[in-house]
Amino acid sequence: MSRPSLIYVDNNATTCVTPEVREAMLPYFEGLYFNPSSMYEPAMKVAEALKTARREIAQQFFLEESSEILFTSCATESNNHAIFGAGQANFSRRHIITTQVEHPAVLEVCAEMERRGFQVTYLPVDRHGRLDKKLFIQALEPGKTLLVSIMHANNETGVVFPVGELARITKETDPEILFHTDATQSVTKRRISLSENGAPTEEWDDFRYVDMLSCSGHKFHAPKGVGLLFIRRGTPLRPYLIGGHQESGRRGGTENVPYIIGMAAAMKQAAATHSADEKRIRELRDYFENTLLENVQDVEINGQQAERMGNTTNISCHFIEGESILYELSAEGICASSGSACTSGSLDPSHVLRAMKVPFSAVHGSIRFSFSRFTTKEEVDRILEVFPRIIERLRKASPYSRENAVKELKK
Repeated sequence: MSRPSLIYVDNNATTCVTPEVREAMLPYFEGLYFNPSSMYEPAMKVAEALKTARREIAQQFFLEESSEILFTSCATESNNHAIFGAGQANFSRRHIITTQVEHPAVLEVCAEMERRGFQVTYLPVDRHGRLDKKLFIQALEPGKTLLVSIMHANNETGVVFPVGELARITKETDPEILFHTDATQSVTKRRISLSENGAPTEEWDDFRYVDMLSCSGHKFHAPKGVGLLFIRRGTPLRPYLIGGHQESGRRGGTENVPYIIGMAAAMKQAAATHSADEKRIRELRDYFENTLLENVQDVEINGQQAERMGNTTNISCHFIEGESILYELSAEGICASSGSACTSGSLDPSHVLRAMKVPFSAVHGSIRFSFSRFTTKEEVDRILEVFPRIIERLRKASPYSRENAVKELKK
């Protein structure tokens, strides 16, 4: 029997490289393979291309200073650089604020900072994944807090945090507190302005008070292995990778020119169709959720009452295991996820859903679908055809009964 055609709805984990991005990269693998730090003329052409890519990326953030863009290998490196670099630059402050639902690339770095003697406040979220602004304000300690690191959009639920407002509150409380955001899931999907003069229109997220921003190219159709860290001019930060003069002395190591070119091309491509893509993807996601809720019992959308990214839905299916659902979906040619790709090898329930206090009967049975501009309604309809059958079949075979789950919840 032939295998079903592939339906890919795990775009929060990674995305395909578009033909246009691949074409933009190819010359820098072949004829223009020179090291941009070399002094001969062919290498200077590569250095100029790198300069152009940096400027084009800066423009996507409405930035005046392209030098504020630092190229890295991925968002994980960028997050490490921001947090460790801030700690190395200011030994007099020993307090960090983050949330319980950050990506492991932030949470595990914060845990390491605790081992090094820093105090870390992990802010909770409510049942819908939202932060309490009052708790955030109470956590800020002028003269003591070094850094706030709060993600823009959650990778598992798509819940969006009001980063622009939180950064403003931080600076009004103490201008010396640094503010970092992991914007890996929002860059190109939302219009983000890092300009000191504010956002050009209300359609943009105004991040004028944000000091550092991380993202990774493979989340928006650039290749894996390239990312960036925005560092606002004047931000005290020590280098994370030492061993060379590249990136104005801020990161050692020869720049990954082809991938940087690809990342710039992917950003420009996304910007050209942003409004239409965002609207279509959100409508497709809403159609998917509404139809599913109408046709499948005992499921809920995690974060449904919060502001969310338009491409992400996280569904809790009561009384069954998520791993079984993923296996059945895969057999039907459907690629989805149970949460963060960086923790998919763990059998522990999602730390995000546990922080949201998702019920015992559902926390193990949660599935994430994340769409892209290449997702079609025909593909969504196919998932809607298959998914209810899978849930019904697994529930019949599940050792968990509704009655036992209800008893567990009442304990």
